[in-house]
Amino acid sequence: MQKEEIVELTVRFVKDSLKEAESGHDWWHILRVWNTAKAIALEEQVDGLIVELASLLHDIADPKFHNGDEEIGPETAKKFMQSIGLQQDIAFHVEQIIRNMSFKSSLGKLTFHSKELEVVQDADRLDAIGAIGIARAFTYGGYKNRELFNPQIPPNLNMSKEDYKKNTAPTINHFYEKLLLLKDKMNTAAGKRLAEKRHLFMEDFLNQFYAEWNGEK
Repeated sequence: MQKEEIVELTVRFVKDSLKEAESGHDWWHILRVWNTAKAIALEEQVDGLIVELASLLHDIADPKFHNGDEEIGPETAKKFMQSIGLQQDIAFHVEQIIRNMSFKSSLGKLTFHSKELEVVQDADRLDAIGAIGIARAFTYGGYKNRELFNPQIPPNLNMSKEDYKKNTAPTINHFYEKLLLLKDKMNTAAGKRLAEKRHLFMEDFLNQFYAEWNGEK
C-alpha cells in the first residue's frame, strides 16, 4: 500500500471517530497538528509516514474523555493500523508516540523516545498555546464547568502525573500549570521558533485579563 493511500484511510477513520468530539479535541485540532507536524518535519531527519500517522491518530481516544483510561488511545490506534495491514514496526512506533507524547506523560516515567515523537509532540504543544490554545483551554473549561478564575485557588506548580489527571482548578490556573511551560519544553528548532510568538500572546492575554478582572480602565 502506498503512503498516500495509508494516510487517506487514516484521515477517514479519524474524521469518523471524532465527529462527536469536544471542539478542542476534534478533527480540526487533528488537522492543525497534522499540518504543523508536516511543516516541522521538513526541517528534521524523520520518517514522514510515522509523523503523519502519529499526528492523525494521537487524540483518537483521549483519556480525559474515557475515564482516564490511558490505554484506550494507543490500543484504538493499534487496532486500526492492524486492520489496514500496516507494517508492524511502523505501527509499533506510532503506538509508542501516542503513549508517550502527552504533557501528563512527561510528569511520569517515559518509556519511549524518537525524533518523530519530538516533531509530533511539538506540533501538538503548539496547538495548546497562542490564540487557539487560549480558545481551547476555555472551551474545555466550559465543557467541564470550571471557574474562569478564582484568586483564592492558587496554581499547583509541582503536580505529579496523578495530580494533573485529577486537577479541577479554574482555567486560568492551567496557564501556569501547563501552557506557559510549553515554550521551554519544545524539542525542535522550528517548534521553539514558533512557540515564542504564541507564548508572548498568552502573556499579553493574562495581563489584559487581570486588568479587566480588577476593574482597571
